[in-house]
Amino acid sequence: MPERTVSQSMSQRHVISLGPRATIWDAASIMTTANCGSVLIIDSAGVMQGIVTERDLMTRVLAKALNPATTTVAEVMTRNPFCVPPEKLVSDAVLIMIERGFRHLPIVATTGKILGVFSVRDALPREIGAAVSLAEFHDQVNDALG
Repeated sequence: MPERTVSQSMSQRHVISLGPRATIWDAASIMTTANCGSVLIIDSAGVMQGIVTERDLMTRVLAKALNPATTTVAEVMTRNPFCVPPEKLVSDAVLIMIERGFRHLPIVATTGKILGVFSVRDALPREIGAAVSLAEFHDQVNDALG
């Protein structure tokens, strides 16, 4: 069976987004309603400015005692997030996530159209296993090369 792409594996087919002036309260509310772990921050021209994740809410807002009702998403978002094309293989996407410490990867077409977000939850165990094996192989090669 051929390996799936991130586009084939996305659990949600619509883009969850807010503008940069939205509050963290707005982000938490929309993420809760949509049952997702991230929201893309898109400006009025349709350009992705960043991403806010559950981890951002915890480490950049709650842990710093910021007020979610007055803190904007632009203040805490990850700017210019790493994106992948829709044809990226799931194991390759998971490898990126493992190596870079991400849990969410925006999927963007070559035309610039934002298609959604691939989450680590979207990967099946076999693909996670393949990515872990590939990461271990990369570590071994790097160790061998010095």
